[in-house]
Amino acid sequence: MRPKALHEYKAIFFDVGDTLMTIPAASHVMRGYLAARDVHRGEERIGELFTEAFRLFYYGKQPGPFEVCTPESDRAFWMKLYHYLLQKLGVHEENWTDEQIRASCLELYNLFTSPEHYGLFEDVEESIRALKAKGFRLGIISNFAPTLKSILEHKGILHHFDPVIVSTEVGLEKPDPEIFRLALRESGLAPGEVLYVGDHDRNDIWAPNQAGIDAVKIKRYDYHSGEGIHSLRELWEEGRSPSYEKTAVDG
Repeated sequence: MRPKALHEYKAIFFDVGDTLMTIPAASHVMRGYLAARDVHRGEERIGELFTEAFRLFYYGKQPGPFEVCTPESDRAFWMKLYHYLLQKLGVHEENWTDEQIRASCLELYNLFTSPEHYGLFEDVEESIRALKAKGFRLGIISNFAPTLKSILEHKGILHHFDPVIVSTEVGLEKPDPEIFRLALRESGLAPGEVLYVGDHDRNDIWAPNQAGIDAVKIKRYDYHSGEGIHSLRELWEEGRSPSYEKTAVDG
């Protein structure tokens, strides 16, 4: 299918994590958390394990039946990831008990779903202004903890987006295409009027395609592969031509 020009869309909807914002100092935060508990590990090693864990649990997650998303299921997913990190960092060698590890996983979940450590990518605020100036409606469809809206408000950008669809609030999560259909119903827009931007091949390209929505992949990190853009500016700057993808991922 031939990609449409940007002006042929009425709205642009976004993923959030690793698309609009991230925790830029996640390794530093983790190092500080561990050091406060007399466990001392280098930030470089922690960063390597964060990347490894994301590849394993998020980007490498195997497709399965679509399930109801709840705050509890979201918390369980991330606690599993943090448990993997703590094991790889050798906290058992520090005589941590299984109960201590579980408690720490919960503390880390709460820490990493609070607003303080998040930062917007440097192109986000400029791109929001530019796209709104061009008349686009902006929205969000995100797999995230129930704290997402408070984080976006803390960063000063929540008011720019309508709708804001959060998995743990609506009981649906990507890659279930139904979360995209819900966004269309809430916005009153047709699939062909929306362009979606995200970083995950299945969640953010395949899934919206199943709902008839064109999508473009944003590649914020070196381990992001395939076609796509590296900055949101590529959506709206003159002379740019982003790659809107249709994927053949089985689903």
